[in-house]
Amino acid sequence: MAAWSLVATPAGAAASGCRVAYTVASQWGGGFTANVAITNLGDPLTAWTLKWTFPAAGQAVTQGWSATYTQSGSQVTAASMSYNGSLGTSATTSIGFNGAWTTSNPVPTAFTLNGVACTGTTTPTGGPSASASASPRPSASVSPSSSPSASPPPTSGWNPPSNLVTPLNEVRAHYQSTYPNLLTFRNYGWDQVMAGGGRINYCVRWDSSARVSAALRDQIHAALARQWKKWMDVMAGHNGWPYAEVPIKVVGWAVRDRATLEWTDSSVDVYVNDIRENAPQCSEPCGRFFHQDGNYSGCPGGASHHYDMSLWLTSGFGGGAGGDWGQRVGSEYFTGALNAENMHIYLHEVGHTFGLDDFYDWTPTGQCCFLMKAGSASSITEFDKWMLRDFWRLLKSRWGY
Repeated sequence: MAAWSLVATPAGAAASGCRVAYTVASQWGGGFTANVAITNLGDPLTAWTLKWTFPAAGQAVTQGWSATYTQSGSQVTAASMSYNGSLGTSATTSIGFNGAWTTSNPVPTAFTLNGVACTGTTTPTGGPSASASASPRPSASVSPSSSPSASPPPTSGWNPPSNLVTPLNEVRAHYQSTYPNLLTFRNYGWDQVMAGGGRINYCVRWDSSARVSAALRDQIHAALARQWKKWMDVMAGHNGWPYAEVPIKVVGWAVRDRATLEWTDSSVDVYVNDIRENAPQCSEPCGRFFHQDGNYSGCPGGASHHYDMSLWLTSGFGGGAGGDWGQRVGSEYFTGALNAENMHIYLHEVGHTFGLDDFYDWTPTGQCCFLMKAGSASSITEFDKWMLRDFWRLLKSRWGY
């Protein structure tokens, strides 16, 4: 996943028309998340710059994605990234940001794309009424959120929507031609869920000097479980998937300095200064990545204290990484998004744990924006759901389903 920055890039050819849909996806006291859909109604663009002016004093962009942002006074500039600068006629791309407000949070109503006014039915949409008495939420930056799909998971069989059949076939063919061990690799997230009988244990690798209270620890555990559930809810009731829920349990924390952790209870194991990849690591004898045969005889506390994967939280880390070993994101990002509906970077990395690919160099037919195409969506989309379900279809016979 690409990290965001606040450096503007030059725009390409001028647009001759555009449409903008600005939506406040969530809002709390002093902060909000906004999604912005940009449709080019003019000639094809190779790069673009969107500008708008916030109507109220105190409104500001604090963190953004899918564009590079600058702000001078109340005027905001969002410039395209390398991967989304090309925008054909009638094509749409989506960007988003977390923002701050003071007394009110009205939506902007005037936008320009490469200097041309967007007059093609601009559709601003406000969120909850903004006032000083709004429900309190953390003021730290949070991940973007978007409305979940209204379609429920199917209850049986393989029955994707007709418009997704072609792109799903393309994705499957791409997997099979690109990854020779696609069907023989034995440590996907699927394997880990099955080995645990429908449960997953985690280690938190706290690669930061920031102190962690017991309350923050519990919030991190709860956020981790909520985000994992979003992917597992995709599978509930689908095509022989055997688990209605996949509970998450954090069994250990790894730190450089025990004093970083401000608790004395024994709810989790604590591993101190066991360094791997220049970061704290829970005991290797307890880790599935190191013992895929399930032999945890060397694990302090026994097999019940083993961990299937790690949540690696690194101070100053931009973007993310994911695989069969777990997921890595910035510690500031994760702790700043504890109350977010969708931790989009973390969710993307969990997709990798289950074998889903990146889409940096190609896009399946008819699909512009989905979670596994980094920076193009802020939550799990229908296409992401069906890619996950297709992976289960490929592998389920491994366990007799």
